[in-house]
Amino acid sequence: MISSHVLQGLPAFIRIELGEKALQRANRAAGFDVELIEDRNFFIPQRSVVGFVDETARVLGDSKLGLLLVPSRNIAAYGTFGRYVTEADTLGQAITRTIATLQYHSTYDGLSVATAADEVRLSYTFALAGSRGYASSVACAAAGILLSLFRAYLPDHWRPRRIELDIPTPCHTSPFEDVFQCPVMFNAPAVAVVVEGHRLMAAPRRTSRPIVTFEDVARDRRGGAPRSLLDIAVAQIRAQLQAGDVSIEDAARSMDTSVRTLQRELQQAGADFRSLTSAVRIERATELLMGTNVSVTSISEELGYSSPAGFSRAFRKATGLGPREFRSTDPGNDRRGVKWQDAFVAPMG
Repeated sequence: MISSHVLQGLPAFIRIELGEKALQRANRAAGFDVELIEDRNFFIPQRSVVGFVDETARVLGDSKLGLLLVPSRNIAAYGTFGRYVTEADTLGQAITRTIATLQYHSTYDGLSVATAADEVRLSYTFALAGSRGYASSVACAAAGILLSLFRAYLPDHWRPRRIELDIPTPCHTSPFEDVFQCPVMFNAPAVAVVVEGHRLMAAPRRTSRPIVTFEDVARDRRGGAPRSLLDIAVAQIRAQLQAGDVSIEDAARSMDTSVRTLQRELQQAGADFRSLTSAVRIERATELLMGTNVSVTSISEELGYSSPAGFSRAFRKATGLGPREFRSTDPGNDRRGVKWQDAFVAPMG
């Protein structure tokens, strides 16, 4: 699973360059409407990201979509995580922060730094490296993100010593060197940016920066990126629900498994997809009731209930209160913070 911030700007790029139909096809490949969640606090399967960009590259007819995306990648736009790493006092501290907080950005991705002589290598490994679509798009985009961290601290005229990509050597290498403006090495063990060692002491280019702490990042992503099957399934349901339609078929595809296997594994974990979906709907309903003035009818429609009455019955069963009663209770009431784990008790009971 990976933060939805990784999708920054991709839907708009596709709509402008390829049109609405192409965006719809890419969304189907992802398993949900990417545009509706790209700037929100969601985790989505890495498989969805790869499927989305792979379909885009196929429609574009360009096997180097990733090169087109490099200039627009910016780690500073990755929510609290991005702000935290780019407000460090030096580039070296920024790299340390990135490694320490990667767990709050993605599951099973890796980030490491190594020094040799006067060189520093910042390396990134993607959980689905080597999968279809990775070589043509994801690897280059990942290198663009690493570069954006360095460029937050180094002058405009700076260039890395080299870029290393964990993809086969292409027939034509000059487009890569043109985009990265430095030598590019292929068949590397990971995506990496190699720079001079003394660059680690560089101060940020911005003089006025927000104060963001490690705790802010952890609070924004409680528990880090999902790792258990239940948490991954819940994250996928939450993303689908935000996009307007929940489907076990789309969830299974995005999680790179079959519907039958997903059902069996959820059952082994004491859950089922329908009940999980109901629980996540209730959790989202409590957020909307607490944090907005949106009508109960609109919330019912937003969450996909067939009628406001059906929503009210489901909400009362899960929380013991009707939606309007819940909204009118004292903010200090401990019933107001319903989470999917709490709501899950009612459907399964």
